[in-house]
Amino acid sequence: MGAAAEVTQRTPGSPGGRFGRWLERRIPAARSVTLDQRRIFIFPSLPGLFFLLLLLLILLTAINYQNNMAYAVAFLLATLFIIAILHTYANLAGLSLHAVSATSAFPGQQSEFTLRLERGRRASHFGLRLAWPGGSDTQVSLVDRDSAELALFVPVGTRGWHHPGRLLLESSYPLGLLRCWTWVDLDLRALVYPQPLASSVLPGGSSERPEGATVPVSGSDDFHGFREYRRGDSLRQVYWKGLARGLALQTKHYAAFADHSAWLDWEAFPGIPVEQRLSHLCYWALQYERGGEDYGLRLPGTEIAPARGEAQLARVLTALALFRIGEQRQ
Repeated sequence: MGAAAEVTQRTPGSPGGRFGRWLERRIPAARSVTLDQRRIFIFPSLPGLFFLLLLLLILLTAINYQNNMAYAVAFLLATLFIIAILHTYANLAGLSLHAVSATSAFPGQQSEFTLRLERGRRASHFGLRLAWPGGSDTQVSLVDRDSAELALFVPVGTRGWHHPGRLLLESSYPLGLLRCWTWVDLDLRALVYPQPLASSVLPGGSSERPEGATVPVSGSDDFHGFREYRRGDSLRQVYWKGLARGLALQTKHYAAFADHSAWLDWEAFPGIPVEQRLSHLCYWALQYERGGEDYGLRLPGTEIAPARGEAQLARVLTALALFRIGEQRQ
């Protein structure tokens, strides 16, 4: 893997080239976008092009034969087409799109991108289709509600941040003669974890204390033994009965049992390429979490103390996913 890691991956199929650069200037990335004249494009659909061709033929027939009825039909259809333009544009105008969230995923899986669609006025919006290139699509209408929360699924690639590209919002309402659409960048990214890769053992994975070892804990209720009195020891822990029997002044010693914990250590896989190391560490993080064991992570410049639970797993996987993003992958 000699290519440099990209900070953000983009889904193939998003507008690119000159058109993509023009879109970047005209509709810049934002967490919320309200559609207006600058952000909406409209063009005849395939049925609309046939409609215009028919309209032209009727008009030519009317001119050729000087037929008033043909003129009336041609002007009526032209008026209908103009009215359709206004209604098709109005079906998108005023809508607001808001980025909500994106779920993390592993390479090859699909991430769920959630967004909210709102209408800015009381007008109804019909037959709205939303889709990310290469991902799922959905249709929604805003008639008796002011907003709708939608979830779209997009396949993700290698680890790091995944950008789904520009979102397509389009509609052919009301007659299907025109297609009104826009491409918006909601600045929404999903975190992609390393691909888990099994290894036979995790060298040096165990903690320094074996399972069941005792660790001194102040105030614990587990009695462990006696030790010589030290200045500053609590008088409540002094062994007064022993002193009354003529023994030396002693203090009660308490301890707690240490749980087994493991360290996912970068140095446990020497000589292995970066991505393979991260994949091994990811695999063992998932294994320890399934087993209900405490585990920590040591990476160059990063250390996460041993713990367990969903929050710990999220911290560890996030650190692995973002390790050296933007630097040269080995």
